[in-house]
Amino acid sequence: MQRIKVAQFGLGPIGIESIKLAAEKDWIEVVGGIDIDPAKVGKSLGELSNGHHRLAEVQVYKTFEELAAKAKPHVVLHTAGSKADVAINQIKPMAQQGVSVVSSCEELLVPKFRAPKLAEELDAICKKHDARVLGTGVNPGFVMDVLPVCMTGVSRTVEHIYCERVVNASTRRQPLQKKIGSGLDPDEMRRLFKEGKAGHAGFLESLALVGHAMNWTFADTYELFEPMIAPYDIKTRFFDVKKGQCCGIHQQVVGKVDGVQRVHMDLKMYLDARDPHDAVKITGDPPLEVRVNGGVAGDMATVASLINAIPRVLKAPPGVLMMTDIAVPAWR
Repeated sequence: MQRIKVAQFGLGPIGIESIKLAAEKDWIEVVGGIDIDPAKVGKSLGELSNGHHRLAEVQVYKTFEELAAKAKPHVVLHTAGSKADVAINQIKPMAQQGVSVVSSCEELLVPKFRAPKLAEELDAICKKHDARVLGTGVNPGFVMDVLPVCMTGVSRTVEHIYCERVVNASTRRQPLQKKIGSGLDPDEMRRLFKEGKAGHAGFLESLALVGHAMNWTFADTYELFEPMIAPYDIKTRFFDVKKGQCCGIHQQVVGKVDGVQRVHMDLKMYLDARDPHDAVKITGDPPLEVRVNGGVAGDMATVASLINAIPRVLKAPPGVLMMTDIAVPAWR
């Protein structure tokens, strides 16, 4: 069996876990890492991953071009940011060399939603050079979009889709606890959300993917946001949050078709959250309801979603892909 050559772009916490999982797969050959941090460039991935034996001789490069000159990958795992325009400009040089990309960038779930022109340019590059680009993850990428879409595969009719996610952020990594505003003044968090600098990234992309799959054109969409307020002092590994400060987010998105609400998604992500879970309810024929007690653990599961997508992406037609364009995700 020919192994798939894989490289990692972005060596933050998710990137490190991603490449460690890739190194465990007998069908993957890890050929390098890419990061702009001078403290990481030139080191081995083994050094950055607590001595993983299969990564001891695999080097970290400053640019994709430097890596490709030494060991051109088939696929790059991209875990560097949430913005579609930034990610697309990072990915273009890879696609131009015929290298496919699986990314955790939230806005790449539906790239045309935020960056239509850049997405069209990247799609043309992919088709010219036989490359594929996919945005995936847990949320967006599975819990509040792909899972409900798959559930409707047994529906005779669908009237309404409701998704609910409650995440105990105390168990999550430092960047996420920071992103949800831990310790900030609630009014400051509201201001940051209005400026597009806070909140859950990719929420409207989840709505767009569900609408695309259901063939619903949302004439009216809106997004609601409120900070979660700490009811008592909360201490995590990374933050000391006082009573009355922000300890998380409550975010909702709604999509309407001809004045009728078709989709409602509700996300609460906060420190010390009680009863964490994921739930999907389909109103239709037949009525369907699924609940995942404890919820899907975002950090570790995101890494798995990237790795598991690789063989399906390589079998898909060239171009910029959405999760509904590839075979149903599954563990391999």
